[in-house]
Amino acid sequence: MTAHTSNDPLHGVTLEMQINALVARFGWAELGKRININCFKSDPSVKSSLKFLRRTPWARAEVEALYLSSLDEPAEPEPELPADSPWANARPKNQRD
Repeated sequence: MTAHTSNDPLHGVTLEMQINALVARFGWAELGKRININCFKSDPSVKSSLKFLRRTPWARAEVEALYLSSLDEPAEPEPELPADSPWANARPKNQRD
């Protein structure tokens, strides 16, 4: 038998995974600006967001659309540190010996 492959880009991606990825990328404040819903603005948490989004199809659709568009956008680069900063020459964790 052949394995079934889905053309749905959200196949296997839970709503919780989408929220966590968006919060990691944008933060709660920016997420509240991009999608105008109170669960992202007033005392935000993943749990409260999941509860609201599961009951509100239009808001869930907006979150899914933002998640999909964020996959297409390149991530913003880390800001450059001034040369006199003590952290300017620090190596990232994945590049340490």
